[in-house]
Amino acid sequence: MLAIFILISSCLFFYFVGYRYYAERLDREVIQPDDKLITPAVGQSDGVDFVSSKPLVLFGHNFASIAGAGPVIGPIVAMHHFGWGVTLVWILIGNVFIGAVHDYLTLMASVRNRGSSIADIAENTMGIRAKSVFAIFLVLAMLLVIAVFGVVAAKTLIAQPQMVFPTFAIIPISMALGWFIYSRGTSLVMSSIVAVVGVLLGIYIGFQFPVVIPESGLLGLSPLMFWFVILLIYAAVASVLPVNILLQPRDYLSTYILFGSMALAMIALIWVHPDLHTPAFRGGFSPEQGPMWPMLFVLVACGAVSGFHSLVAGGTTSKQLAVESQGRPISYGGMLTEGVVAVVTVLLVSGGLYWVAPAGGGVDMDTLGFRESLKSGGWILAYGRGFGNVVHQMLPFLSFTFASMIAVLALNTFVLTTLDSAVRITRFIVQESAGRKIELFQNKYVCTITVVFLSYLIGATDGWQKIWPIFGATNQLIAAMALFVVATWLMAMDKPTKFALYPAIFMVVTTIGALAWQSYKFYTQPEPNLFLGTAAVFLIFLALFVGYEGVMTLKGRNPELASAAGRAV
Repeated sequence: MLAIFILISSCLFFYFVGYRYYAERLDREVIQPDDKLITPAVGQSDGVDFVSSKPLVLFGHNFASIAGAGPVIGPIVAMHHFGWGVTLVWILIGNVFIGAVHDYLTLMASVRNRGSSIADIAENTMGIRAKSVFAIFLVLAMLLVIAVFGVVAAKTLIAQPQMVFPTFAIIPISMALGWFIYSRGTSLVMSSIVAVVGVLLGIYIGFQFPVVIPESGLLGLSPLMFWFVILLIYAAVASVLPVNILLQPRDYLSTYILFGSMALAMIALIWVHPDLHTPAFRGGFSPEQGPMWPMLFVLVACGAVSGFHSLVAGGTTSKQLAVESQGRPISYGGMLTEGVVAVVTVLLVSGGLYWVAPAGGGVDMDTLGFRESLKSGGWILAYGRGFGNVVHQMLPFLSFTFASMIAVLALNTFVLTTLDSAVRITRFIVQESAGRKIELFQNKYVCTITVVFLSYLIGATDGWQKIWPIFGATNQLIAAMALFVVATWLMAMDKPTKFALYPAIFMVVTTIGALAWQSYKFYTQPEPNLFLGTAAVFLIFLALFVGYEGVMTLKGRNPELASAAGRAV
């Protein structure tokens, strides 16, 4: 009990100190938030994308959008290859000093640049070349995210049909919640209580009446493609609706599902106080992944640092921030909260599953074996079983199956929030970039249909499986590029750049190292994968290009760009 309690308490204390002192230092030396300044949500209000939001609701949206399944996937995979101890250290240090800084600074850079995306800011600070390359890269990465998350969610609905009803029931419940809050002026507390009760009822109904698609499929589509298409249609519709109708209340409500499941998990860990059954350190080299540096740092993205977060910050959150002082708790605090999810995930899986069968027996390793769960069902199954085992031990009246379903439902809910936010964000980037030259792409419906169709092609043809092995490095490359853009923006503002520049350099070097190792593996394996090897080399050159543009700008090569960036505020 003492070990688990000390670990949880130490991690929470570390995050508290980071928020109290390091984030406060960012405010004092860099951001200097001023509530007298008009934010884009107020000054550019359009009732659709630019909508001032209640701080608690916006925190929910931001957190739900950035979290997704990321803080669960990465830690589980990393601890499998390198051990839970080193994974935990990177989650803590990376989160406070890189990830949360990245989220907060990209948010405020967007807020002070009329809600522009990080790619659009890059044009002001680094030039049109950097912006064009960055935008193309971001769109391709986001299409992959949409396709993969859509396929993952569809597979989950097939594997656990009990989740179908609660997954979709949250949509009308969220819309009703938004209507009562914004149109009727109903108390947020009372509305939230009623909505949460509705969600819990949906879980019960789903457990009693699972929705199973026949193996032959529906409407000429296989079960997987049927759910994939349904999810993409939902994401398309949700991405063009005014944010206060569905996006804000749904994401806000989703946080209760994850926070509730995380609180239950944390209490169960302390109550049951299981031993940590998986290795704390497995060595500095994994036969499957390679050296701990750089591979650990790209396997664990969300929870430590993730480039996707910069797209959320500049895509949706910046357009809903009512006053600047709310930026720190929403973005820096939101990232720390995601770190807590990653920490709990590590402890749940290590405490609820077994690396080797205990000497006394009594454990079904096919069900509670860590490696066995990963092999049979991947990270979703491993997380669900670890959660289910620990919670079931604390609350025996909750079956292992039902407890596991709660965990998977929480994950799937957040996958959906990431899915529609990703479609909306990609649409923004396309409108900002292509819309300036092609009038047709100024239309949000045309952009949305284009984004969803291309995502469908990637997911339906399994094209994503060819690219996914290098996505971790791709995501971290986005973070590095975003930090470089922020550093150049801070330079233009005559603000200290070290808070963004040092993490940017570390992430660029780490990303290049990871891509170089992966490229070597792809070219030298018994059956060389020329496609992925070449893609990895291309990404290395992209990283070097962005790094070069950033350094040259910081050296003052482009004083006119710095001046333009300053005028954009």
